[in-house]
Amino acid sequence: MSQVDLTIAELPFHLVADELERLRANTPLVHVLTNEVVQCFTANTLLAIGASPAMIVAEAEVADFAAIADALLINIGTVYPVRLQAMNLAIDAANAAATPWVLDPVAVGVLQYRRDAALAMLAKKPAAIRGNGSEILALAAALALNAEAIAGGKGVDSTMSSMSALSAAQQLARATGAIVAVTGATDYITDGEQTWAVPWGHPMMTRVVGTGCALSAVVAAFLADAPNRLNAVAAACAVMAIAGERAVECSDGPGTFVAPFLDALHVIHPVQLRSYSE
Repeated sequence: MSQVDLTIAELPFHLVADELERLRANTPLVHVLTNEVVQCFTANTLLAIGASPAMIVAEAEVADFAAIADALLINIGTVYPVRLQAMNLAIDAANAAATPWVLDPVAVGVLQYRRDAALAMLAKKPAAIRGNGSEILALAAALALNAEAIAGGKGVDSTMSSMSALSAAQQLARATGAIVAVTGATDYITDGEQTWAVPWGHPMMTRVVGTGCALSAVVAAFLADAPNRLNAVAAACAVMAIAGERAVECSDGPGTFVAPFLDALHVIHPVQLRSYSE
């Protein structure tokens, strides 16, 4: 488990509240090309937080839809040639429309095909990258940014803590211009110069498939029309973590976690978040 770096400031609750209030006022339309295992959970998560999901995946439709969406998520969890072609069409359309898009480089340290795909996508300038410690280290290693970075991972799971990937995340942010969120026991969100720590959440969230993938979709939702992308991405991580803590109090295990988690995302209120700062 990672240790919190006390030199890194904890994200203030009033910023989380401001960003959540902005998202719910905008109800952003989020175009999601994600892991096929988690599509339903991801869509429900976006609805619960106050966004509008659309899981448009057909190669013939993705470019048209990405151009009208408020944000785009690209998750390479289940990537294959037809899906990869659709993802790249969607990215190109989003970039042409100045729509922010998020890269979730699932298991990028494990398999060369998806690593090559992710590296090509990095050249297309994602607004944010959200990954676990192993994934962020693998991207940094692939770009030769960090001599100490070790690519790896256990399937889609991380074998490295978020703290161990923090330096790589900061270097990746500076190299790509993206906001980088490396998530784990503590989440670190950085633009390469400033870094926020989000020390909330619960290990139970790692026992339910799709919480990380859904977080990347929520990151996309918060990025829509965001005046401060660092704060937006950090707030997305914070809201998901706080909802996870609340859900655990109402569940007996992974099987009963999902319903209270979605409920917690739905009921969490900016006023409640601001009260935590008082």
